[in-house]
Amino acid sequence: MSTSSSFTEAVAAGTVVLDGGMSNQLAAAGHDLSDELWSARLLAEDPEAVTAAHLAYFEAGADVAITASYQATFEGFARRGTGREEAAGLLALSVECAREAARRAPSSPRPRWVAASVGPYGAMLADGSEYRGRYGLTVAELERFHRPRLDVLAGAAPDVLALETIPDTDEAQALLRALRGLGVPAWLSYSAAGGRTRAGQPLEDAFALAARADEVVAVGVNCCTPEDADHAVALAAQVTGKPVVVYPNSGETWDARARDWTGRATFTPERVTGWRTSGARLIGGCCRVGPRTIASVARALRAS
Repeated sequence: MSTSSSFTEAVAAGTVVLDGGMSNQLAAAGHDLSDELWSARLLAEDPEAVTAAHLAYFEAGADVAITASYQATFEGFARRGTGREEAAGLLALSVECAREAARRAPSSPRPRWVAASVGPYGAMLADGSEYRGRYGLTVAELERFHRPRLDVLAGAAPDVLALETIPDTDEAQALLRALRGLGVPAWLSYSAAGGRTRAGQPLEDAFALAARADEVVAVGVNCCTPEDADHAVALAAQVTGKPVVVYPNSGETWDARARDWTGRATFTPERVTGWRTSGARLIGGCCRVGPRTIASVARALRAS
């Protein structure tokens, strides 16, 4: 089985293909995600569906499955009447679902890895504040929120922790503190727009926070436009000297009034190779990026 140390070595040695959006793959399979727990609800109600979604990405050529724990928190589960012990079991199950998908996937000369997703505080609130940040909490309060979930996920033995869609530097500082002593590497990935975090801080300052954090093996962005990723990848490499992680959305825009996606996708194979040239070593997709696109990412990266 893969180990955290070998994952870190793999990132340092070459390019690793991440999966795409968990929610869009589940929705494509007919699952209703209109719930405060989003895809995490299926950990309790239909974990086999989560495993199948991971498997689709492994079959498409992904090396890494990001778990369905993005919106899975003790507080979020408690609102649905789930006790702390059961919630901890569901967090651990998210890692096992990804491991099971790796076991079922066709044999491959490339290792398959599991990244345990750690979403921002705003994801637990389920009110869109994950795309704004600035929750009115101190760094210490955010650290106290994140540490129990990190403890459980680290105990489930993923290869890496995916600290993802982080909207501001306060939350990044809290997560970096909470990582200490866990013994599991992590990547730190911001949600960005126009060269800044969603909360408005310069990405250069945001990336710099992780430059000296030994636990962090890669820094970058996710859940942004491909155009914003173009700028962010080179900047993250320059500021931190670390490998860069990048997995943006398709480039389409969500129309809240129509409750539908509009515009065209701008996530292309040419962009993928450009990100690698600029320093990206972990490359995949987020919202609206499905197995077909991940297959094109894998082909583009392995053909050159």
